[in-house]
Amino acid sequence: MDPASQDINLNSPNKGLGVDRSDSLSDVPVEGAVGNSANPLPPGLTEEEAEELRIELTKVEEEINTLRQVLSAKEKHATELKRKLGLSPLNELRQNLTKGWQDVQTSNAYLSASATLDDITHSEAYKKTQETLSQAGQKTTAALSTMGTAISRKLGDMRNSATFKSFEDKMGNLKAKVEKQ
Repeated sequence: MDPASQDINLNSPNKGLGVDRSDSLSDVPVEGAVGNSANPLPPGLTEEEAEELRIELTKVEEEINTLRQVLSAKEKHATELKRKLGLSPLNELRQNLTKGWQDVQTSNAYLSASATLDDITHSEAYKKTQETLSQAGQKTTAALSTMGTAISRKLGDMRNSATFKSFEDKMGNLKAKVEKQ
């Protein structure tokens, strides 16, 4: 690649890329161009007007193709710059999510809902409900603790009973017989 063919314009989409100028857009066929004179003219349109419209259409389509090529080159250049800067798609996603969350937090709907929730949490009804639920939780915890203690005591009593001792002895004897065999 000789230096004469390098594009040195810093704003160019082809910055640093070898630009082959032999590949002019005038040689590229344009899709959908109305160059076929076999098409009948619409009513009220002269041949000269139709030819002017065809020329204009060709120019517009060439511009569209040029813009597509420029956009593609710019996207490739941006991707390369991001790679050099160490920006990955995951980092970009993280930044987009962070910015999106910040946007949500500053939105009118969020601020309004937040203010409404603050009003609710400071209301007397909320405070009474919270207090009642707290007391109910404490009483439930105490009841379950008492019930657990009672069950533990009953199981201890049951284990010390003569019936349980007899059952335990029989199971021990059965285990011993199975191990001997």
